[in-house]
Amino acid sequence: MIPPEVAEDLSAGPAFATLVSDFLRDARSRTVTAPPVGVFADVAALFDEPAPAVARSLADVLDDVRRRVLPHTAWLHDPMHMAHQLSTPLPAAIWAEALVSALNQSHAVSELSQATTAIERRVIRWLADLAGLGAEAGGTMTVGATEATFSALLAARNQALPDAFDDGVRGGEAVVYCSEHAHYSVERAVALLGLGRRAVVGVRSDAAFRLDPAALDAALAAERRTVVAVVATAGSTAVGAFDDLVAIGEICARRGVWLHVDGAHGASALLSARHRHRLRGVEQVRSLAWDPHKMMLLPLATSALVVADEGDLDAAFSQSAPYLFHDPSARPPDQGVRSFQCSRRADALKLWIAWQRYGSDGFAALYDHLCETTRAIYELVDEHPSFETLHEPVQHPLLPAA
Repeated sequence: MIPPEVAEDLSAGPAFATLVSDFLRDARSRTVTAPPVGVFADVAALFDEPAPAVARSLADVLDDVRRRVLPHTAWLHDPMHMAHQLSTPLPAAIWAEALVSALNQSHAVSELSQATTAIERRVIRWLADLAGLGAEAGGTMTVGATEATFSALLAARNQALPDAFDDGVRGGEAVVYCSEHAHYSVERAVALLGLGRRAVVGVRSDAAFRLDPAALDAALAAERRTVVAVVATAGSTAVGAFDDLVAIGEICARRGVWLHVDGAHGASALLSARHRHRLRGVEQVRSLAWDPHKMMLLPLATSALVVADEGDLDAAFSQSAPYLFHDPSARPPDQGVRSFQCSRRADALKLWIAWQRYGSDGFAALYDHLCETTRAIYELVDEHPSFETLHEPVQHPLLPAA
């Protein structure tokens, strides 16, 4: 028999909405103090209990959340919150999460998610347009830039080593170039793709922590192994540096090398008239990782991989699964054919709702505000006699409460 609580909870939305609204009110208040970071062992002890065998009232469960969960979380909405590069999610996107879960669409095949698959493909098109990519561009939502970079480098490996998907790779036969300040996900992806960690070649940076194009060109000229890809960074994790995509793009185009850009942090600058110049040359990329859950202030996880030719991504994941994928067209609407995941949430919906609610101008204003706040804090620190600044940020990595 179906537990009666299941039917009862179909009308429980207001209780959850009250819980979330109360939390947002308290977290944003200047009179309610955010909880301090505790000792993890002490927090873990609060949840050291067997799985519950019988049902509890929903009121009791939500009260438990208030008592045991909320006091031991990071209050990202607190006006004094900064650090750790977690964004303060926009309200419309917060509430959209419940809708995404209620619909529970699977984005493996469009038959199971027609409206939200169409929305995902449209949102990817919006991102591609901002990057100046052509009609063949496409892509997929991902759970983070780590997955996006992995999938992009898989597509690049498929181009450079077309037999690798079936036959594997030999150690030492191919390499990937990136900045010495590249995110660790590049090394992880290269290792998991079978090329090996030693296949990652770090290129020195200049005084502003940007990849040195001249050093890259010289290294590629001397390279005798197959170069799978060059990974540039738009908004590095540590200091927010933007590599010179014009120069790097020209080098990659001249040498016929796949250019991937990790724009997890910085790609959102394309929305800002004041900051989009930092990504000049992005139209030359073969692939771009983008995290709207960072500088577009979407809830985790809202990430995307955009490729200049969607067919490259389809080819990278080309497999026979006729029980699931059976559209023979060149660019099927099914997103599962170009994604590492099969069962996947309709995360594009919350981005679409936020975009409809706040518009590109709203996202641009938020990006500019975050950069201005970062700049203001930098100047305060720089002027203080007790501190020494290590670098001058161009956008973040500070993500203060909006």
